Amino acid sequence: MYAVLLRQANHKRLLFTASLVLTGSGTGWADERLPSIDVISTTPLHGVEIERTRLPMHTEIATDEEIERQQSLDLSEFLNQRFGSVFLNEAQNNPLQPDLLYRGFVASPLIGLPQGMSVYMDGVRINEPFGDTVNWSVIPESAIAGVNLMAGSNPLFGLNTLGGALSVQTKNGFTHPGAEVEVSGGSFDRYTAQASIGGNRDNLGYFFTGNYFDEDGWRDYSPSESKQLFGSLAWQGETGSLDLSLSLSDSELIGNGALPEDLLEEDREAIFTRPDITEQEATLLRLGGQRELGDEIVLEGAIYFRNSQIDTLNGDDSDFEECEEEENEGFICEEEEGGEEGEEEEEEVVLDRNGNPIVADDDVEGGTVNRSKSDQDTFGLSLQTAFLQPLGGRDNQLIIGVAADRSEVDFSSDTELASLDESRQAIGSGIFVEESFTEVETETKNLSFYFTDTWSVSEQLALTLSGRWNKTEIELRDQLGTALNGDHSFTRFNPALGLAYDINQGVNFYAGYSESNRAPTAMELTCADPEDPCRLPNAFLSDPPLEQVVAKTWEAGLRGSMPGLSWHVGLFQTTNDDDILFISAGALTNEGFFDNVGETRRQGLELTLNGSLADNRLDWFLSYTRLKASFEENLSIASPNNPFAVEGEIAVSSGDRLPGLPENLLKAGATYRVTSNFSLGADLQYSSDIVLRGDEANLDDEIDGYTLINLRGEYQATDNLKLFAKVDNLFDKEYETFGLYGEADEVLGDDYENPRFLSPGSPRAVWAGVRYKFY
Repeated sequence: MYAVLLRQANHKRLLFTASLVLTGSGTGWADERLPSIDVISTTPLHGVEIERTRLPMHTEIATDEEIERQQSLDLSEFLNQRFGSVFLNEAQNNPLQPDLLYRGFVASPLIGLPQGMSVYMDGVRINEPFGDTVNWSVIPESAIAGVNLMAGSNPLFGLNTLGGALSVQTKNGFTHPGAEVEVSGGSFDRYTAQASIGGNRDNLGYFFTGNYFDEDGWRDYSPSESKQLFGSLAWQGETGSLDLSLSLSDSELIGNGALPEDLLEEDREAIFTRPDITEQEATLLRLGGQRELGDEIVLEGAIYFRNSQIDTLNGDDSDFEECEEEENEGFICEEEEGGEEGEEEEEEVVLDRNGNPIVADDDVEGGTVNRSKSDQDTFGLSLQTAFLQPLGGRDNQLIIGVAADRSEVDFSSDTELASLDESRQAIGSGIFVEESFTEVETETKNLSFYFTDTWSVSEQLALTLSGRWNKTEIELRDQLGTALNGDHSFTRFNPALGLAYDINQGVNFYAGYSESNRAPTAMELTCADPEDPCRLPNAFLSDPPLEQVVAKTWEAGLRGSMPGLSWHVGLFQTTNDDDILFISAGALTNEGFFDNVGETRRQGLELTLNGSLADNRLDWFLSYTRLKASFEENLSIASPNNPFAVEGEIAVSSGDRLPGLPENLLKAGATYRVTSNFSLGADLQYSSDIVLRGDEANLDDEIDGYTLINLRGEYQATDNLKLFAKVDNLFDKEYETFGLYGEADEVLGDDYENPRFLSPGSPRAVWAGVRYKFY
């Protein structure tokens, strides 16, 4: 499926192979057949690659073998355990719904976070078109052949690449022949199963795999299930290749989110209100191909169709209550917010879908059931040509490409008044709030042209110049009126420039500058009014337009290797202009609005070390990140539930920390091969304090940092059979990874006045399984 560019002695020969060569960690599949070449693709399409030391940026790579040895549940967990500067929070407390943060930028399935990473699978962008969210459950782990993480505001990966780009390559019958079955089980009644089969004959190859996940969850009322299927058919000839792949996923995930701090101290497994169900079905059909046009030109392209259907059902507390004014007695009104103490505001009676006032009774007070449905279709194509002719007698790689996609989204939502039972489950009354009904159709068109050129000025020095022009058009059409109608257009050219220099055979210096942009999504454009907060993801309004975010990154560092050790140390700084954040407002934890908050900055230091000792029986790694993520402008932000707010607002000063981001991250681990068949491993993860969302002014106490220890082991019982086990959170550490504010006393009573809501981390867990390979 993939072509690997290998430079021979004459620097002119282009060789297509059936294997991905990802040997940065010493575990490439072609180690015995090809020289150890540390290469990576510089664009989402993976047909042409280049040595990593030629690039003016930090990159990280991993293979399926490394993911398998780590025994990670999915890709996001692996990245958190092994890649530097990656941090997961458990805002939803569902293992398949984490917020992944890299260098302070997030890729999350949750609407309401400032998405800042692009994620690709086989060159197809899988950020959802409606909100740029990333659903990790659509990526089948057993289909992953390799992973590339590109740091910085790399313009070549298009929209949303503010802090980094993640690119996944899948397996095929040429790279992964054979069959295997794996099953595991353990804590939280978690059961997983994987099966795959691949092979090739002559020029044809096939690969099929399926994943199954089911667990009860460690929180109350938190079962989840996920199913994934992936298949590919490939043809390879002497001068080209074709591949057709289909990926299907179906999941029902329950994430019961943050708990009031007082309730958390009583019972860490409790939930606040329920349920919080996300059902998703996703389909990705892709056809890709490559063609060698002579010895020094490679043409590559892909066309694809992607569909994502997401239904949510959230049982929440309510901002509706019985009216207080005498003339409205006996009816339901919306809870008043934002007025100064003692100031009277005119009540507004809430109407049902027929326009009638809603009568107050026990069935319509205390809770709401919020539903949303979205059907997202995307058609896209990309085409690029690589020119490998020398320039001035020196190696040169020029890639020119074009990408276009068109997305259509049908979105609808409503709010049903409810009561809360003893378990705080919202029981619907059948009465719907008139103003909550939303039905909007959106169309988003993206067109971009890009290029990148890496020229070896000398044997030691390589210069890279890149750029991408993006145009995004968003059309909103209200299906229940005209309030949400709107047409928006965003264009920008983003450049990148850098150099890489070999100081000596084992040490390489790099430095670069890059820019990228993120256009506001349709979801953000319809939820941007501070006077009327949205209840995500269920309410949208006619709002003022937002500006696109522009990220500018500087980075520089040293990297090198010697026998038994590879290392990297680097500095980075990314400044976002017109950054978009979700501002918490209103009575509920999930109410707020999107707004441009001016300039924000994320800067830091990265250090990574990887090595082996004891005749290669002991493999170890260490990574450390020092991150400073801050606002760079003074501003006032609505945060009515923050105990330090004045008239519902907090004053943010330049230099205040951005919420949810640790300043220090430390990861370390080691694997020791006790015998040729038996190995043991241990990992350590440390994360420092973080600021609550809604405390952008840094007025409240931070969430404490924590340290976790994980263990794992493998035993190769026979040539075909392997046994494995792991223990997460060995010492059963109690910790929290996310926080925000709400009104717990509205549901739990006056004894729960603390407005802090925290997301608890998972307790100690043990899983074991078996893997059988057919040769």
